[in-house]
Amino acid sequence: MTRYFTKEHEWVDVEGDTGTCGITSYAQEMLGDVVFVDLPAPGRVLTKGGDAAVVESVKAASDVYAPVGGTVIEVNADLEADPALVNTGAETGGWFFKLTLSDASELDGLMDEDAYKAFVATL
Repeated sequence: MTRYFTKEHEWVDVEGDTGTCGITSYAQEMLGDVVFVDLPAPGRVLTKGGDAAVVESVKAASDVYAPVGGTVIEVNADLEADPALVNTGAETGGWFFKLTLSDASELDGLMDEDAYKAFVATL
């Protein structure tokens, strides 16, 4: 499995043609305590960089963008019952959705973990 990051602070773990997506720990820290997550419906077709979900915290509401395009095949139902999972595991158990990638070449413009850490260090 390979993990990629966007400049908007989303991540995607890719295994075969399936991507698991969420927000980074950095994004969660900037948002503060997450209190609600609005996830995309299974079957929804997402485009790279397009709106995918909404996350609300005690500070603000923020859009979550699709790091790659594809069709949503699963959402993290645990987040609907306990959105605080994002606070304790933004890059693990707090994942948002899984999708089938529509074009694997879209991964080419994303960062690996080292590049993302270097990017965050400049913020």
